[in-house]
Amino acid sequence: MQNKRKITLLEAQKMVDEWIHQYGVRYFSELTNMACLTEEVGELARLMARKYGDQSFKEGEKQDLGEEMADILWVLICLANQTGVNLTEEFIKSIEKKTLRDSLRHLENPKLMA
Repeated sequence: MQNKRKITLLEAQKMVDEWIHQYGVRYFSELTNMACLTEEVGELARLMARKYGDQSFKEGEKQDLGEEMADILWVLICLANQTGVNLTEEFIKSIEKKTLRDSLRHLENPKLMA
């Protein structure tokens, strides 16, 4: 059964922090979590190459894009929590930056006009 509950980035950061303190003992070091993030991105890349690229799946290999993306989000949230980053604020700033910088760039890109 799929959970339809909606949460904010701030709530996600709090949920991860509560889980870490209840079940995870403590956060892994920032460097370890960076390595874990890289590993999780690699798992998503492998899945994308098989699902949308030219590679085929191996027998028994999992095919859940959502699970891999959620694993990436988990580790990214851990890193944000450890380093004092408010992902909500930073995401809003990122949208504003992209809007200012790219408001016409993509609309005027002939490569996207197909």
